[in-house]
Amino acid sequence: MKRWQEYIWLRLTGDAQSDRVVPRAGYSAWLVVFTAGAMAFLAVFALALSLAAGRLADRWGAELARTSTVRISAPDAQVAAQTSAALNVLKTTPGVASARALTTEEQAALLQPWLGADLPIDSLPIPQLIEVVETSEGYDAEGLRLRLSAEAPGAVLDDHTRWRRPLITAANRLRSLGIVSMLLIGLATAAMVMLAANAALAANAQIIRVMRLVGARDIYIARAFVRRFTIRTFGGAFAGTLAAMLAVALLPRATDDVGFLTGLGFVGFHWLLPLLVPMFAAIAAFWATRTAALRTLGRLT
Repeated sequence: MKRWQEYIWLRLTGDAQSDRVVPRAGYSAWLVVFTAGAMAFLAVFALALSLAAGRLADRWGAELARTSTVRISAPDAQVAAQTSAALNVLKTTPGVASARALTTEEQAALLQPWLGADLPIDSLPIPQLIEVVETSEGYDAEGLRLRLSAEAPGAVLDDHTRWRRPLITAANRLRSLGIVSMLLIGLATAAMVMLAANAALAANAQIIRVMRLVGARDIYIARAFVRRFTIRTFGGAFAGTLAAMLAVALLPRATDDVGFLTGLGFVGFHWLLPLLVPMFAAIAAFWATRTAALRTLGRLT
């Protein structure tokens, strides 16, 4: 066990001889740390966007799938009778949990965001709305439409299908956009680390030649670069992740009367997911630096 601990510690910290070839400061070192921090910051926000879009799609789907609306468009003298007939049909329809006619105040509240608070709803020919709540099994929409047309000719059933599908599609595409953004951020991080590693190798070409003369193998030199750049990337990504999590925590909380962006955040165990960002950044840096080091060392003579 002690030997394994010493081996792992040596892999993480390296040794003084091999680390001499890797610059401890300079533009390449700061470039890696800054790039990793900035990309991790953006990745956390892309993750928050993707999760928020997923929650939005689930909520819209659940809310719109559970409710439907029956609209009564009839002459004033027939509205009450047809509303009563439609309610009787709905109460005897399998799959309908409840049905109730909306009051004038409730219908005015629905129109208020578009037409204002001073809308004279009593003087406008606004159809009577009936709210229908479904059971988990749902109902036969086509059969219900036929029954309503026979009992209440002015009743029109809207099961929200035409509203539900575009909204859910848009939210799912937004979630996919967040995932694609995270992948692009990871690739950009790997590319920047690779460029920085190539620059560091080229700047220390003379030292590398001297180390080769005294017997150092290319894999020994490559490990020094991989170790140093991986640790730098992890440190920068960790700092960027913490900053992004703090920024997300300071965003306004989601409420029912505000827009989607106020729900851009993490919920429950999702707060642990951003902590994976530094790990993936370190893996990308490991792969990018190892590839760049072995390729560049193979060209150096």
